[in-house]
Amino acid sequence: MVNLFEQNRRFDSLTLASRQMNESRSEELLWKPPQIIGAVIFGVLSLVYYSTPSNWLYVTLLLTFVIELYLLDQKAWQLIPSKTFFFVLLAAWLALFQFFGNSILGYVHTPSLFAWLKNQYDNPAADDAHGNFIPFLVIGLFWWKRKELLALQLKIWWPGFVIFALALALHIFGYLIQQPILSIAALFAGVWGLMGLAWGRGWLRHSLFPFFLFIFSVPLGQHGQVLTFPLQELVSWLTEKSAHIFGVDVIRVGTQLFDPSGSYGYEVAAACSGIRSLVAIFLLATIYSFFSFRSIWQRLFFMALAVPFAIFGNVLRMILIIVTAATAGRDAGNYVHSSWIFSLIPYIPAIAGFLLIGRRLEKREMKNSRE
Repeated sequence: MVNLFEQNRRFDSLTLASRQMNESRSEELLWKPPQIIGAVIFGVLSLVYYSTPSNWLYVTLLLTFVIELYLLDQKAWQLIPSKTFFFVLLAAWLALFQFFGNSILGYVHTPSLFAWLKNQYDNPAADDAHGNFIPFLVIGLFWWKRKELLALQLKIWWPGFVIFALALALHIFGYLIQQPILSIAALFAGVWGLMGLAWGRGWLRHSLFPFFLFIFSVPLGQHGQVLTFPLQELVSWLTEKSAHIFGVDVIRVGTQLFDPSGSYGYEVAAACSGIRSLVAIFLLATIYSFFSFRSIWQRLFFMALAVPFAIFGNVLRMILIIVTAATAGRDAGNYVHSSWIFSLIPYIPAIAGFLLIGRRLEKREMKNSRE
């Protein structure tokens, strides 16, 4: 009888503890008015950022993380040490690039590096529009990793000033020789160094991946032709050989593909070379590998897969256009070429391949860890 009473008492205590844990979790999941306000502010700022070419919007976007962290998770905000020290230095660092960031006062007549960046991203002749999305992605990753970062031993780490000083020297050098790309690299490296100065070496190590994604914020502009033209030639050559396999006779002249009868003709232009899908797939592979694997070799291997997957997907799209034009007429081929649905074809092999290979690598890693 005593044992039965003791078991019932233990069961009641476990039930009460489980209920309290579920209630606390449900309270964490429920958004309070400050959290809703923070989400609305972030949404409005996103719309304004994409609709208004203002010099200060990029700076505001970088500082939005402060507002979001305070409104969405005030406990996390209270746990951050040296907030005034870091954010005062960050404001001064961003002001430097706002007023003395761009020394090329030509086609973009502004001293702001942020305005110069926005102009590059919005240029329809370039393939740098993805740079508009990178700050949102980085902010989201910091929000996702906030508990991991705040669990570290955060303290002022003076060697972080060395990184900041090197970033400042890089910006001065890029400003003097009128190379904004160097100043862009200095901008993000300086922010990373300030984080290490304020919060320590552990923060630097755990925040390296989000800052690595800022490499996609560097606009290639005309420098992208070094990579784009070889891709054009490769895609056109592979499309010609593959079309012959499907029984479609195609004549290739450089990056142009013609039907022998002259009924249709297509050119593998810069936009069709796969550079856009290559950047998007490489970004997807980078995010997937850093979330799924710990080994640096597995991450590098997974990121390297983006190149063949992007080329294969783009060749597949070009073959579909040519085969459709050869069998159903030129209008049908033009429809496949211009339809946004068929423009998603290059991403299908990449996503399927990433999931398949990633799953196999994860199983192998689990097997090795067990052994």
